[in-house]
Amino acid sequence: MSQPLVVTPAEAGQKLLQFLVRRFDLPHGVLHRWIRTGQVRINGGRVKAFDRVEEGDEIRIPPFAEQSRQPAIPAEKDSSTISQVQAAQKISGQTSSQHTRSKSLPRIVAETEELLVFCKPSGLPVHPGSGHADSLTARIEGSYAGADFMPAPVHRLDRDTSGLLLVAKTYRMVRKLSDALASHDGHVVKEYLAWVAGNCPWTKPIRLSDRLAKQAQNGRERMAIQTGTTEKIHSSKEQQASLTVCCITRIHGASLVLVRLHTGRTHQIRAQLSGRGFPLLGDVKYGGPHLSDGLKLHAARLVLDGTVYEVLPEWKGKFHVAAMPPVSLLDNPLPESAAERQNFKENTMNCHPQDREHSPHPKCHLPAHDQKPASRHRIAYHGKEKTR
Repeated sequence: MSQPLVVTPAEAGQKLLQFLVRRFDLPHGVLHRWIRTGQVRINGGRVKAFDRVEEGDEIRIPPFAEQSRQPAIPAEKDSSTISQVQAAQKISGQTSSQHTRSKSLPRIVAETEELLVFCKPSGLPVHPGSGHADSLTARIEGSYAGADFMPAPVHRLDRDTSGLLLVAKTYRMVRKLSDALASHDGHVVKEYLAWVAGNCPWTKPIRLSDRLAKQAQNGRERMAIQTGTTEKIHSSKEQQASLTVCCITRIHGASLVLVRLHTGRTHQIRAQLSGRGFPLLGDVKYGGPHLSDGLKLHAARLVLDGTVYEVLPEWKGKFHVAAMPPVSLLDNPLPESAAERQNFKENTMNCHPQDREHSPHPKCHLPAHDQKPASRHRIAYHGKEKTR
């Protein structure tokens, strides 16, 4: 008779099926059949696939299962509790090469027993996909092969977005952070720095609310603001999106803004700001001017249960950011007025993203004027405070 599997502290809280998927190189259907026929038991009792395992539980498996058992959770087979890596590999038909797994991890900003906070560089995707085998998860798999629980990202950043990313080292932390992010109850606060084209007028924090939906354009999909009442969802394909934004400074017709997300929609910042005539620099897909050094969007601050994690972007030259704005800057935003929404709609009618490549509107580029700062608040520079 095979020895039972003992649930470690890092694995506790998973559904039984997820636990078995991580331990065995077998299809889900086979594992379901083992559970359904009573060949898998927890502490001697019959169970269901979605019962949760706890620390110290003894999981009995069929004797013939040993030949399919993964002895040390190898990097090429492990997945997060929701099998994100495995799903991405199945879609792309790729697995991470040894060369990819041997690449070094991005800079770790902070680490606890249950949490890693990475600073993801621009150009590195979080998960593998079509056209790229290298990813943050592939590098994590190489560095943490054999761990009781493979560290798993609990949210995502676009490939070209740099900045802070939370990675859970235990299943308990995956559940905690995933629930907090989904509830939008303030336990996790995410703020971004971005350079946008145009002279942004939001000198005080303002909350922008829209309905977003995917829109096909020139064979590519992008998120677009849907017209009509913002409070009501008119289609199952629409999603409510909300953020707070404030202009920090303006230089040469470009504006540096601080953005706090209240919802986590695909391309939300890019779509909402572009829809008001302020596309991000380097974001050609949403109508922004091309930059040789890429998209100017950086996840600069995370607040988790009162602990603040910050990292400045590595932007050079005129886009360099010397210090973070105050943590409380976006705490009390004003709602966007109907007049402001109409004004932005009129200003952007002749500057629609699909027309910019052929007939650019002046608002979508970088005019060399108006270098006045857009706001006056206190920012710490190397330990000293200056007024901007």
